[in-house]
Amino acid sequence: MPSWRGKSSGNRLGYSIFIAVLKKFGIKPAYVLLRLVSLYYFLFAWRSSRYILYYFQKRMGYSFWRSIPALYKNYYCFGQSLIDKIAIMSGMAKRFSFHFDGETHLHELVHLQKGGLLLSSHIGNWEAAGHLLERLNTRINVVMFDGEHQKIRDYLSSVTGERNANIIVIKNDLSHIYAINDALKNNELVCMHADRFVEGNRTLTADFLGKAARFPAGPFVLAAQFKVPVCYVFAMKEGSTHYHFYSTAIKTYDYSDKTTVIRQMLSDFTAEMESKVKQYPAQWYNYYDFWAGSEGRKG
Repeated sequence: MPSWRGKSSGNRLGYSIFIAVLKKFGIKPAYVLLRLVSLYYFLFAWRSSRYILYYFQKRMGYSFWRSIPALYKNYYCFGQSLIDKIAIMSGMAKRFSFHFDGETHLHELVHLQKGGLLLSSHIGNWEAAGHLLERLNTRINVVMFDGEHQKIRDYLSSVTGERNANIIVIKNDLSHIYAINDALKNNELVCMHADRFVEGNRTLTADFLGKAARFPAGPFVLAAQFKVPVCYVFAMKEGSTHYHFYSTAIKTYDYSDKTTVIRQMLSDFTAEMESKVKQYPAQWYNYYDFWAGSEGRKG
């Protein structure tokens, strides 16, 4: 069945062109170039387009004619998120404006000195949230798949500099679990996406947009294992260069029954995620069959 493979699309040439335009002309001219690139994907990337069309038509209830422009907008928004990511990593954060909804919750989480998990998803642009996380005056650890090709990752590091956050790469030898354990023991924050998994990993099933879908068990199991507070966070784009950051209030669960609490966390997370998808439908970037293989499975 089609599934996410833990890798991002794109190539070094594409990144280098957009970075050159950003440096020489700025963000808005890069968006103009992006119109053409988005049109290319809109016309020829049927392998990913069919899943987005399914999402708009079957899960969001769009008509065929409404889903067609929504598909193009989705590609354009995704391209903007990549451009904005490069711009922010290159020191251009001042060219963006930010509204922080729930920032006090994160400061409170840091003040608790218990560590904590920030769970998000592939909605909006998490890189934009780094502008806020720097203000928390604590060490931030970002857990991610080693999904970009080494050459592209090295190239981005050479032109944008290193990330401010500490990156914990998910590896087959499970060394990332020890790194997460160390971070939480040091009362640091750990950021993770909780909406994608690599085939073969343990999953949980939950209703999402009216149909059962599979979610990675790892983030929720980690929270239950380490008994840390959790916030659900999202960074959504509003307007050309404006971002709206959302954080829920701190969730402190009763971890005495791990099975029950894991299901409760999954329910809370999917409810927040579904709310943001409905509010910003063009900003959900999952180009594979998100609902595949969930029939008959139990979390």
